[in-house]
Amino acid sequence: MSTSIILPRIMQIGEGASDDISSVVLSLGCYHPLIVTDKVMVQLGYIATIQSNLRDNEVESQVYDETIPEPTTASLLAGVDLVRHGHFDSIIAVGGGSSIDSAKAISILGIHGGQMRDYKVPRIVNKQGLPVIAIPTTAGTGSEATRFTVITDEKTDEKMLCMGNGFMPTATLLDFNLTLSAPPRVTADTGIDALTHAIEAYVSRKANQYSDVQALTAMRLLTANLRAVFHDGYNKPARKSMMLGAHLAGVAFSNASVALVHGMSRPIGAAFHVPHGLSNAMLLPAVTRFSIPAATERYADCARAMGIAEASESDKIANEKLITELESLNEELKVPSLAEFGVERKKFFELMPLMAEQALASGSPDNNPVIPTSEQIIAIYQSLWDAV
Repeated sequence: MSTSIILPRIMQIGEGASDDISSVVLSLGCYHPLIVTDKVMVQLGYIATIQSNLRDNEVESQVYDETIPEPTTASLLAGVDLVRHGHFDSIIAVGGGSSIDSAKAISILGIHGGQMRDYKVPRIVNKQGLPVIAIPTTAGTGSEATRFTVITDEKTDEKMLCMGNGFMPTATLLDFNLTLSAPPRVTADTGIDALTHAIEAYVSRKANQYSDVQALTAMRLLTANLRAVFHDGYNKPARKSMMLGAHLAGVAFSNASVALVHGMSRPIGAAFHVPHGLSNAMLLPAVTRFSIPAATERYADCARAMGIAEASESDKIANEKLITELESLNEELKVPSLAEFGVERKKFFELMPLMAEQALASGSPDNNPVIPTSEQIIAIYQSLWDAV
């Protein structure tokens, strides 16, 4: 049985890759891009540098810097309006996963209209919007190489998963220098997000030989360097490896899908505004423990790829070491419990049935080694309350 693999048409990878923005834009036959970003990227000077580069090559751009962490349907409106009434031929997305996800959504809505809810799964969106050139500034979401975007409907507090080839960026520029300014908390959360992508892609029921290679390599790169960049953000070799690892993890899960961690993570983020990578980190040890019985060999492979188990050790020992490592990683990276983050216990317990329903509706749990019931998801949510 064959597997369909979807990737960006152009990938420019390495230190200084963002300097090639003009040649990439022009190679696509584009001359009037809209830059979709956030105010932090503007303040750091990244956007001015990119615009200067474009102007030097006779490419005129405009900036939309109103994207927000965990984008919502409302946060997209002004950007969509710009595309609908402007004369843009492309979008340059600069920032973390939220900016890139916003750009993908604006690309589709600006050209094809409708509401974001019209595009959520189970619908598959294959029609193209404006070409998106993604320049990530964090090593985490892998959004620059995925056919997914996640947008919150603020009226219902639902994080909507939208997918299809139409959301795949046309080009990606991976420049690890742009990650050097990321603070420790962002570095940790995005790094564990990337590790979760790699692990879930590898144990997914949709895993394939191609995604397996990307996922295992990503795990090796991420585990070996995540602690280093958390403690020293200017460690260039570690940042370089993290950027590549996060990208490969994105490629892996875009072609194999994520599973239960992501299904359960999105409702927590929507209801309690927990950053996506952080809620993934909170869930990863518990969901892994729950899922191991149905994929003991696969999870043991993860432990070996991460360098925490020897090839000679049994799968049982490897999986025990995997759980210990995930818990240890959370401790060292100062991942808080839900209570420490400030989530109200009463509201969390009241919302658990709805969050379980939303998790199942996303389809991601169907890819998990153990396909959970609503009751099992609620039990995992409950187990998180006092977990660190």
